Amino acid sequence: MASAELREELNCSICLSLYTDPVSLRCGHNFCRSCIVSVLDAQEAAGGYSCPDCRAQYPERPALEKKRKLENIVEHFSSTQPGMEETRIFCTYCTKSPVTAVRTCLQCENSLCDDHLTAHNKTVDHILVEPTGSFGYKKCSLHKKVLEYYCVQDAACLCVSCCLVGEHREHKIELLDEAFENKKKKLRKYLDEPNPKKSEIQTRIHNLQDRTRNIQAKASNKRQNISRIFMHIKKQLRAAETKALSEVSRQEEKIVSQISHLIKKLEIQEDELSKKMRHVEEMCRVTDPIRLLQESDITVCSHGGDEDTGGEVGSEEDLDEVLISLTLHRSMRDIVTNATSELGVHVPDILLDMDTAHRCVKLSEDLKTATNSEENEDKPESPGRFVDYPQVLSRCGLSSGRHYWEVEWNQMGECQLGMSYPSIEREGEESDIEYNDKSWCLYMYDGEYEIWLNSVTLALREKATCPTLGVFLDYEAGRLSFYELCDPIRHLHTFTTSFTEPLHVVFCVDYGASVTIRS
Repeated sequence: MASAELREELNCSICLSLYTDPVSLRCGHNFCRSCIVSVLDAQEAAGGYSCPDCRAQYPERPALEKKRKLENIVEHFSSTQPGMEETRIFCTYCTKSPVTAVRTCLQCENSLCDDHLTAHNKTVDHILVEPTGSFGYKKCSLHKKVLEYYCVQDAACLCVSCCLVGEHREHKIELLDEAFENKKKKLRKYLDEPNPKKSEIQTRIHNLQDRTRNIQAKASNKRQNISRIFMHIKKQLRAAETKALSEVSRQEEKIVSQISHLIKKLEIQEDELSKKMRHVEEMCRVTDPIRLLQESDITVCSHGGDEDTGGEVGSEEDLDEVLISLTLHRSMRDIVTNATSELGVHVPDILLDMDTAHRCVKLSEDLKTATNSEENEDKPESPGRFVDYPQVLSRCGLSSGRHYWEVEWNQMGECQLGMSYPSIEREGEESDIEYNDKSWCLYMYDGEYEIWLNSVTLALREKATCPTLGVFLDYEAGRLSFYELCDPIRHLHTFTTSFTEPLHVVFCVDYGASVTIRS
């Protein structure tokens, strides 16, 4: 009873439930904030405000004061009465002092405490359920009677009238409790039986988790490898810096030493010349002709001297900047070569094959650039020359290993670049690198990229943002990848297959296009 009395004190007089966000009026009465706000809103339309409990009048809409201490008391009470707080179902007949209901009668739609339940059971035989405040879903929406049966065919809960009349009359009908137990048996059977779909999902999750761990392990190893490579590069850079600086110092020391040696010789000559000039000055003051003429140490010569010492260090002698640059260039080249080797990537020296170039394809002297000249050049007959399409192959093929090279496009006209077997046709439609199964290419036109394989475009529609492209070939893995070398580098596409012949670089240049292999 003490709990019931305390609850009554903590109930809002408007909603008859525990206070929610309690506030008070100036008269001291407490309410749920939402409850009193609703009341005041309704009173506002009538033109006056008053307390719902004591009817105290307010000329203006009263301010609401939050009751934090009361809110804490309600929360503490709720935590000690979990059943009461969760259900909030009370005996319908205990109006003066709310008592928790133990059962609800579906026919009467009343909730009953222990005392009223005993009296109820003595008078009528109704269906009793766990305490609830919602009756709608437990009664037939058509006949407003308690749902007591279940139609197996339509999977619907029925009242007695539904079984006697209407569409369910000739269907298989079960008692609600019987259907309830049958449904539970099916559910338990479903839980007990192996679930292939769940097993499949669990397997996929396990595989994805394994893949995640593998990716993380590979990423960790790659980070360690990159750190090791860069530590080596830093060491090599320091050595290259030391070497280049040493060469500068060596040249400086050599030239400065030669200049210092020459200065010393000139200083000696200057000193001897000064002595000679002083002696000549003394002889100029002599008044005895015989003495002057008989002086044997006087040698009169022209200015310009006894010996030419200027040739030891030329006037143009300077640091050999070309030698310094070559020293630095060689060191940097070795660093790049070593780093590339550690990554397991080879940079091939690709040269285009003049004997395969179509008559409209003009090659540069270094065989690195292919340009569409739009005019047939006078080229000798060759069985390997492309006849119908402006294409050209590289001289050498790649039949193993990992390789990387770069290609620069002038972003004009139409151009295709890729790889091809040497057995590609040289004339006819199948000689076009877009229309056969012996070549793989990236098609570039109007500032866009497309991927073509065996006359099928693979729906890559990407805008070109820079003219330089990277090509990576892993022959054994059967991977051919194209990258756009913008910042950051962008992956365009990767072909995956099993290569069966050596692969040659192939270009097709049309309508003013030009491509260059960058070393």
